[in-house]
Amino acid sequence: MVMATMEEESLQNSLHFDKKCGFDSQTGIYHSLVHLDEHQKIPTQPNLDIATYVLSHFPPPEEAERRVALIDSDTGHRITYAQLHRSITCLAAGLHHGLGVRKGDVVFVLSPNSLLYPIICLAVLYIGAVVTTANPVNTEAEIIKQVRDSGAILAIAVPSEISKLSSAGVPVLHTSRGGGGGNLSVEELIEKCEALEITEAKPNQSDTAAILYSSGTTGTSKGVVLTHSNFISVVTMMKWSTQVSKASDDVILCFIPVFHIYGLVFFALGLFSTGNTVVLMKRFDFQAMLEAIQKYKVNNIPAVPPVILGLVKHDTRRHDLTSLRRVGSGAAPLSNEVAEAFRKKFPWVELRPGYGLTESCGATTYFATDKEAKARPGSSARLLPYFSAKVVDPETGVALPPFREGELWLKSPSVMKEYLGNEEATAVTFDSDGWLKTGDLCYFDDEGYLYVVDRIKELIKHNGYQVAPAELEAILIGHPEIIDAAVIPLEDEAAGQIPVACVVRAAVDKLTEDQVIQFINSQVAPYKAIRRVSFISAIPRSAAGKILRRQLISQSKQQMPSRL
Repeated sequence: MVMATMEEESLQNSLHFDKKCGFDSQTGIYHSLVHLDEHQKIPTQPNLDIATYVLSHFPPPEEAERRVALIDSDTGHRITYAQLHRSITCLAAGLHHGLGVRKGDVVFVLSPNSLLYPIICLAVLYIGAVVTTANPVNTEAEIIKQVRDSGAILAIAVPSEISKLSSAGVPVLHTSRGGGGGNLSVEELIEKCEALEITEAKPNQSDTAAILYSSGTTGTSKGVVLTHSNFISVVTMMKWSTQVSKASDDVILCFIPVFHIYGLVFFALGLFSTGNTVVLMKRFDFQAMLEAIQKYKVNNIPAVPPVILGLVKHDTRRHDLTSLRRVGSGAAPLSNEVAEAFRKKFPWVELRPGYGLTESCGATTYFATDKEAKARPGSSARLLPYFSAKVVDPETGVALPPFREGELWLKSPSVMKEYLGNEEATAVTFDSDGWLKTGDLCYFDDEGYLYVVDRIKELIKHNGYQVAPAELEAILIGHPEIIDAAVIPLEDEAAGQIPVACVVRAAVDKLTEDQVIQFINSQVAPYKAIRRVSFISAIPRSAAGKILRRQLISQSKQQMPSRL
């Protein structure tokens, strides 16, 4: 392979650069060890938008007429790549000519997964407008706040959620006809299909493409501003990883919410640039997922840890899952214990954990092979092409060598531009040299593999020691009578904080608090010991599978008397 840039070639010749792990001892920077061929590189032409880039990689016309791009898992309805292309350009024309959407305008999308979702996103981006997405379960107040904060001039919503936009002050386009109120629909605009003529300049790579709302690396929800360049970069890296994995013919199941960065990058953008077929589930249901894998011979699932845990814990023998070849894991850390149990139960399936965040436009690391992933249990893989990283001591600010834990900092063409209208949060998140501070406690080993310990702000401070909830959770879910678990801090006058386990039992009343405490405390140092157990019906999680610790902590304050 040729080197990606002259800078990389100089780096490889540096006496300070460790070619085994990518660490430069002089700068404290870890560099990606992947170097792309010329045809695999990120395109540099400035006047390029992500939609045009994705559409340019659709199959050629004759193949596009027969190759299936999307399948509705419930109905079996199929959309070919040719139909997808026509729908995108027709909707783009309807938005531009019929509704006056222009370059830079923000369009708010409120919908669960559907075959229309990627069409809507790509059509909006194709005319240079900006997409902002929201979880349909959000309250009316949360939705109105996002509409106003993002500056949206149009909302596109499923009819069942229209009422939440009644006081938003923006026109609403229904996704499907028959929504009532005389509103136009996306389906009608696609059917009308005007010729698209855009006279103004197309967007530049540096222009904003999306505003996605995230709790950020710290604190409350903020608008993450992602550019066309950010998305083009990450889609280019996806194309490379698909080629490396020989996965271009995979049938891929989507139950990840497309309004989340994980779903948006994979299922509204990236996978259509690699020619895959996507089976789309409207919402996640475990049994429906198993049925879809069997019915559509699914090969590949981008998943989250709770789903992988469910595959381990539940009886799946009634369904034929032999078509599965690959399962990815993202959005939250996957414990080594769960990964090992999965591989034991499904030895023919490649399991590849990764790491990413909204602020990095999704993926940051990648395992090229299953052999590589198996050899490094607990790792989140190596840096993707174009990524650099530092591991920084939170106290001293010193960049650390391999096997030293610190905060992970990142640089890449896919890293966000800023937090929308929030200079203070942007300044806190980036250092003066443009490094993104992730808020994650991590380390690299001596071969450049990343290990995520926990969120720095979620570490429990017990008698001066730092306790990582993720470590204790991984042990807890290894118990055969525990379906799911989370560990939270409880304030304690003497120790500062103590670890408390919130546990979902497989069978009510079969497992006691003392049994749980004995099980985990026999496997950890005394300062990590669990002092209290709360049995609950379910662990609250975000749409992407992350534990909602603040919600658990709030509940614990109401339910747990301070008798410790």
